[in-house]
Amino acid sequence: MATPILNWTYKSFDELSKLELYTILRLRSEVFIIEQHCNYQDVDGKDLKCHHLMAWDGDNLVAYTRIVPPGVSFAEASIGRVLTNSKYRGVGAGITLMEKSIEKVYETYGKCPIRIGAQLYLKKFYESFGFVKDSEEYLEDEIPHIEMVLA
Repeated sequence: MATPILNWTYKSFDELSKLELYTILRLRSEVFIIEQHCNYQDVDGKDLKCHHLMAWDGDNLVAYTRIVPPGVSFAEASIGRVLTNSKYRGVGAGITLMEKSIEKVYETYGKCPIRIGAQLYLKKFYESFGFVKDSEEYLEDEIPHIEMVLA
């Protein structure tokens, strides 16, 4: 697939339309629950406090993150629920998603440290953006994770 021209949107929870929210939750379920075989509570109450960065190809949600304020997941601001739609993997959307997510954290909360809970197999991906390992390995939903910080 050629790299699509993506329409990026960034909204608080209250700004999301019902259709956008439905599409986000559906794709998160497809990736984190069905694809990764994790039985967990995705709708965890944090979405209400977060901003949501979305990349659209027409009506298709291509990539998504939630930008988490300091004090919600960690003391620091965070980027969570990082995903790329399986139909669009390999076209660079995930790289652009992380670049834009970091920019949005800085625009929203100022130049501050960003802490993430990263799936261990994505360590090198996050290191490419300057994140460094900041914890021992731990299991979350039976998947090895580490905390990483971009200072």
